[in-house]
Amino acid sequence: MTPEERLQKVLAAAGLGSRRRCEEIIAAGRVSVNGRQAVLGDRVDPERDEISVDGVPIDPRVEKKYLLLNKPAGYVTTVRDTRGRPTVMDLVRGEGRVFPVGRLDMDTRGLLLLTNDGYFAHRVMHPSHAVEKTYLVTAEGRLGRRGLSRLRGGVELEEGVTAPARVRVLENEGERCVLEIAIHEGRKRQVRRMCASVGLKVVDLVRIRLGHLDLKGLEEGSYRVLSRQEVEPFLGDS
Repeated sequence: MTPEERLQKVLAAAGLGSRRRCEEIIAAGRVSVNGRQAVLGDRVDPERDEISVDGVPIDPRVEKKYLLLNKPAGYVTTVRDTRGRPTVMDLVRGEGRVFPVGRLDMDTRGLLLLTNDGYFAHRVMHPSHAVEKTYLVTAEGRLGRRGLSRLRGGVELEEGVTAPARVRVLENEGERCVLEIAIHEGRKRQVRRMCASVGLKVVDLVRIRLGHLDLKGLEEGSYRVLSRQEVEPFLGDS
């Protein structure tokens, strides 16, 4: 029988932060064990007990991996593709069973996270945590003042109005513009559809930042392992 361990030690080993940080998570009522809200002082058996944080199950037995990939165009953001197209998993061979955190369209390049940590993925993707995603957009067309105001204030899409976006105009000459657009939603093909709504046709789209992470020093098609310091900000209280 596996000996029971202090819950905060198990949570820390599962990648949720320091033991002190995990004690704060328990005290805030965010942890449950076998369906019961946990309290400080609880001990658990990682082999048998079902542990959840914010309602998301965690598995402390599995070594957690966190990868940052600079995705090229031409790769599908899935674990496997029934049509035989190349997937982002082809770029991280040898890293075992990880999965993409969210999606980038096949033609979209840039920053993509992969992990085997479901709790981490939930914290990054769920709209309630408002993780900002920043894109470099090259488009055909000229962006007028009205279009810029609409992008910043929210545009009407089929499923409703988008949340306000941060938009910087880097170039806007002739029939070509280059924009930096930051959003915290994750609707399907959202940036392309937002641009189309103001008369712009996206010809190149690159995610350049996700929260505090960027692509600095990482060549297209390459990936690196995130440090503990880079992972922990995603596991905060927000």
